[in-house]
This record gives sequence, structure tokens and C-alpha cells, in this order.
Amino acid sequence: MQRPDIIDAGTQNGRPFVRISNIGNFSVFKTFDCGQCFRFDPTASSDWPDSPDDRNDADCSVSGIAFGKCVTFRQSGNDMTILGANETEYASIWERYLSLDTDYGEIDRIITNALDERGNDVMRRAAESSAGIRLLRQDPWETLCSFIVSQNNNIPRIKKIIAALCEKYGDRTEDGLGFAFPTARALADAGEEAIFQLKTGFRAKYIADAARRVADGELDLDATLQCEDYDECERTLMQVKGVGPKVAACALLFGFGKTEAYPIDTWMKKVAAKYFDNGPDPKKFGKYAGVAQQYLFYMERYLGGQ
Repeated sequence: MQRPDIIDAGTQNGRPFVRISNIGNFSVFKTFDCGQCFRFDPTASSDWPDSPDDRNDADCSVSGIAFGKCVTFRQSGNDMTILGANETEYASIWERYLSLDTDYGEIDRIITNALDERGNDVMRRAAESSAGIRLLRQDPWETLCSFIVSQNNNIPRIKKIIAALCEKYGDRTEDGLGFAFPTARALADAGEEAIFQLKTGFRAKYIADAARRVADGELDLDATLQCEDYDECERTLMQVKGVGPKVAACALLFGFGKTEAYPIDTWMKKVAAKYFDNGPDPKKFGKYAGVAQQYLFYMERYLGGQ
């Protein structure tokens, strides 16, 4: 596959930026609209003097915070500008974060030929309607904590809770424009009651337990990141109070690079009953089951199965 090319870099209004071209089958809009992260939102076009007002697959801008850095991703056709990043940070953080180093054309070929004729037809429709989605490679601790917050919750409320946690216990970003996600130690020291005061509800005890385990070294996220045995990774995360198979799968898929993870929620149960006789069997998608899951989820949840 052809990797994106850096075509420009410099500063804009005192902030660094890098502009890349040939981003291929990638959509800022879909990638940040499919429920895999909670700290990015559409950005007013006024932030970009030459940008149109429309936000769609080919022209969209989102801003947020990841890895303790405030960034804006602005797509225009096959080009993208990252405001808040220089060339070194693009190469060391953002190319990998956005999965721009991964051949999704080949992944699509694999998952649309993994099932029987009927199943492959469904997957082709899902891949077409979800074209441009990439699995973000997020910080493992932030992802685990965020999907604990996501339990029995809706996206606007999840975002509010995470924003409150960051503002209360996160460090300011280097540019002073926002707050990084709080460390496990910061939340462990805060304790369950203080976390509960941020309207986390029953999730407070789960967040506190996860924070304590990570801060004390009982739960080694780096070891889980490196572990190649998916079942072992799942068992490890499920030692945390309140972390069941779905939360573990989401954390592993979006924060640990375990693309074989296949989270099952009410939407995926609906997909299984609506389009397949018995399944689909995630194992048939191999190590790209998580990509297939995102395509099916996006097609049904956001596009009504079109």
C-alpha cells in the first residue's frame, strides 16, 4: 500500500501543523462518528479560513485530545491537515493512531470473502457503506476507563463524564488548550467517592478499581498490549470489577490493537438476527473480526442497514 505523503508543515496562528496527501480510503467523519472514542467533536469551519461549511466524508474537521495533545484533523478530499502536530509527531503518533499505516483495501478483501454467499453479500454492503472507517489505536488506559464509563450510557453523557474526569484530575496539555486524560494514579488517589461526585453513578466503583489495579501494577497494561493470546488478554481485563466481555472487547479493539476483538451489544445482536441465519461467526474473519464488527455496526446503527 502507498503510505500518505507529507506535503507541507509549519505553523498556523502559533500552532504547528502538518499536511499530508494520498490518505486513501480514510474518512475523518466516519472514523470519529462511529463510537470508538469520546474526546473528539466536529469543529467549526471558521477555524479553517478556506474550508467549506459542509462536513461530510470528503470534507470534515474534528478537534479533540489524545495522548495528552490537542489536535484538529481536517480532511479535504484526499488530503488532511493535522493542526497541533509537527512532522515528528505525525510519524511517531498520529499516523499509527489513525491507522494510516494499514492496508484497509486488503482487510476489506479478506472480510468480504470470509463467509458464505449470503454473508459475503452483507459484508460487501457493510464495507461499502462504512468505507473510510479506521480503527483508532488509542491509549490503553484511557480506552479501558472510557468503556467502563460507557456501560448503560449514551454518547453525549459519556462525553460529559469523561470531560469532567479530565478537567478535575487531568493535567493541562502542553499548549494549555485542554486537559489530558487523568492517569490511573490520579484517579486511584481521588477515590471512589470523589469519582462518584462527577455523576459517574454505579461506574464509580469500577473506575476506582481499575485505577487502583493499574496504579499499583496489579494490572499491567503494557504486558496486555504485547500479549498475543486474546483469551488471556480478555481474562486479564475482566479481573477489573464491572468489566465483562463487551467492555473488555471494546477496550482491546480500540486501545490495545487486538483487531480480532468482536464486541457484541444490542446492535450487533440485531445485525446477527437480521442478516444472518446463525451468526456471523467472528472467528471466520480471523484477526480482522473487529473491522467487520465496526462495518456492520456502522451500517445498522447509523445508516439504518442501507
